[in-house]
Amino acid sequence: MEYRTLGGSGLKVPVLTFGTATFGGGSEFLRKWGASDVGEAQALVSICLEAGCTMFDTADGYSAGMSEEILGQAIKGRREQVLIATKTGMPMGPGPNDRGTSREKIIRSCEASLKRLGTDYVDLYQLHAFDALTPVDEMLHALDALIRAGKIRYFGVSNYSGWHLMKMLALADRHGLPRPVTHQVYYSLVAREFEWELMPLGIDQNVGTLVWSPLSGAKLSGKIGRRKPAPMDSRAATDATWDVPEDRLFAVTDVLEKISEETGFSVPRLALAWLLTRPTVSSVVIGARNADQLRDNLAATDVILTSEQVARLDAASAVTPIYPYWHQRRSFLDRNPPPV
Repeated sequence: MEYRTLGGSGLKVPVLTFGTATFGGGSEFLRKWGASDVGEAQALVSICLEAGCTMFDTADGYSAGMSEEILGQAIKGRREQVLIATKTGMPMGPGPNDRGTSREKIIRSCEASLKRLGTDYVDLYQLHAFDALTPVDEMLHALDALIRAGKIRYFGVSNYSGWHLMKMLALADRHGLPRPVTHQVYYSLVAREFEWELMPLGIDQNVGTLVWSPLSGAKLSGKIGRRKPAPMDSRAATDATWDVPEDRLFAVTDVLEKISEETGFSVPRLALAWLLTRPTVSSVVIGARNADQLRDNLAATDVILTSEQVARLDAASAVTPIYPYWHQRRSFLDRNPPPV
């Protein structure tokens, strides 16, 4: 397993991270993703560790804390072998302070996550979504307090827009506080909007990228194609996936299927391997409901795409950017080159 530096930190992380939203199945929506119990989770964690995939991503909002509890039991006795990333910010109750990322919520949520995970610290603590009602410097001071207390090692954010992240970085520098080292984002061959602003920001500010839903909610699982409707019992056929226009999806799956025939690698392996070639990507968060899915995804690290194959995938997945990015590229491309 290849290891990369996590953004601007000194921490090395595997290029694949195992996402545990499939642990617990605490809601009808999440049960369509998966519902691994402790025994199944222990087996999946063991497969990951054997492959060198030592980082595990969860959140307090996954099944109302059940994902964290199951992960904590699955790594019991193996804490020193793993890196744990969790998140806060999603609703955790009916109260007015049970959502968002206020100082009170961040600190209370972190302490609750540590108990559920059965650990004294987490390696990466992430703000799950931007909270426009809380001052950014309040968030930063709360996270700094957790770092000083030894409860978190690093922190990052998820699902921020460019100005959200840049404001946090600027305020951290102004106050001499730790910076976010990562941004966890939605990014795949059929969802490349991340490249328009957030990727250049990550390059400029040395913020690493963690990719969630790299197969776009099972759309790139290999079970769907121009002549392959999604199986009725699959996640891709339910409302627990992401909307992708069919013309965009099939343009990409056509090329993935051709390269799969040429190389013998599965469609999801190829889709994951493409992401690992992209700038700023520190790690790609994979998910699996069973051992076979997990092993196939982990094997993406064995895939080396040729420059010609990458170019074919780039062309098939390209879309016209929204304003102002199309204007920058059309009129000032020499001053605004795309990330490479």
